[in-house]
Amino acid sequence: MHAPRRPLPPALNRRDALRATAALGLGGLLTACGSKDSDTKGAALGGDGKAWSFKDDRGRTVTTKQRPKNIVAFVSTAAALHDYGIECKGVFGPSKPVGGKPNPQAGDLDLTRVTSVGDDWGQFSVEKYASLAPDLLISNMFPPPALWFVPEESSKKIAALAPTVGINCARASLREPLERYTELAASLGADLETDTVRAAKARFQKAERTLRKAAEAHRGLKVLAMTGDADQMYVAVPDSYCDLNYFKDLGIEFVEGKKSDEWGFWEFLSWENADKYHADLIMIDNRASALPPAELAKKPTWSLLPAVKAGQTTPWSMEERYSYAGYAPVLERLAAAVEKSKRLTR
Repeated sequence: MHAPRRPLPPALNRRDALRATAALGLGGLLTACGSKDSDTKGAALGGDGKAWSFKDDRGRTVTTKQRPKNIVAFVSTAAALHDYGIECKGVFGPSKPVGGKPNPQAGDLDLTRVTSVGDDWGQFSVEKYASLAPDLLISNMFPPPALWFVPEESSKKIAALAPTVGINCARASLREPLERYTELAASLGADLETDTVRAAKARFQKAERTLRKAAEAHRGLKVLAMTGDADQMYVAVPDSYCDLNYFKDLGIEFVEGKKSDEWGFWEFLSWENADKYHADLIMIDNRASALPPAELAKKPTWSLLPAVKAGQTTPWSMEERYSYAGYAPVLERLAAAVEKSKRLTR
């Protein structure tokens, strides 16, 4: 799936874009077990043989007879859980290497130890999923109630095999999915007091202070977050993305893309109009589906942008795993890019 009409991977072609948008626009793709009326947002912890429950961001409480063990999750979700010591049996979504390097969405996952039930948009194999005897499926939402990378056409079959949990990752602060995934991991048996977990959070908090300090020292620096495909450049609408929203709270000044469609995540620009906005620093989508810098360089208008000419670009981990271990390096990298950048003229 590809065109960024919502926080989608950027389009390889317009057919994929339309399919992706249509699929994500349908509400309630999957229904979880349990009630919408529970007043517990977090989780009721349950050991082996004891009931388990968790209220997700659709307001639905999932309940199982015992704590789920056979978990299948969107790849960056599985990576976030791995950071807390919770291992998934299967994953779906982009996990193949990018340019010979590990896929950034897979975090520190050992992909040889999990089964992929589908790497690309629309390729979720129900048969492979069923063979894993799943107890639980977990994915992000951009925004609720649709579960990310779960195809609408097979959603009923998937929903019949195991309950599902969705965590909202749109139009909120990054702190919200970070906290929710911490809660979810704890409910699944994670020990939040290990040295590894505590060190990751401490590193995140330090990186947060560093980024705030860098933003303060470089007031007026304009940052643009983007992705691109063969036909268009897409400028992010910062308030729609939890990471950009959070970076704004820390003092980063973003170029504000205008909503080009009903989803409101992007402004679509032809490559001829890539210079519509002035930016001093450009954040470039680093996912496998995005045009990499080498391909962007083939676009004449891209190469003429002041930030590109000045070498003031940095990767944008648009679908980083929602854990403190995942986002600490992201904050550090952005802080370093801000510190090295200067205000430019057109």
